[in-house]
Formats: sequence, C-alpha cells, structure tokens
Amino acid sequence: MEKDIKKLYESILKLETIEECENFFADLCTNKEVEQMAQRVKAATLLLAGKTYAEVIAETEISSATLSRVSRCVQYGKGYKTILKK
Repeated sequence: MEKDIKKLYESILKLETIEECENFFADLCTNKEVEQMAQRVKAATLLLAGKTYAEVIAETEISSATLSRVSRCVQYGKGYKTILKK
C-alpha cells in the first residue's frame, strides 16, 4: 500500500495547470471530498492569519471536530505551513 500512496503523490506532482488538477481530482474524488479539502485549506489559512475558532467556523461552516484536527496540523504539522507560505 505504501508504494501505491507514493505513486499517488508522484501523480499529483506531475500536474502542471489548474485545469489538469481539476480534471485529476474530479476523477479521483467526489465533489464533496474536494469541497471538504478546500474547506480545510481555507480553515488553515484563516487560523494562520490569526482568526479564532468561532470566526473560522462562521466563515467556513467547518465542524468543530474537523477544525480541531486542522488546528493541530497547523500547529504541529508541516504540510499546511509549507504550502500556504508559497
């Protein structure tokens, strides 16, 4: 399974345009899954900008449980900070 996951990441890195990305994720995920990922990125962006949980929930309608997970990743993870700084 680890090999398959690495192949997924390599596939994502090959995307060069927004259109390619949209098409790939449309094939890979449901619309709801893409919307949820976008919601998490927006929540992470707002948290990094200093917004409170209440403000983030109001702007994104994200659940408090999901926001808590995003917050932990923003605080202790590497992914959101790396991507959102670029």
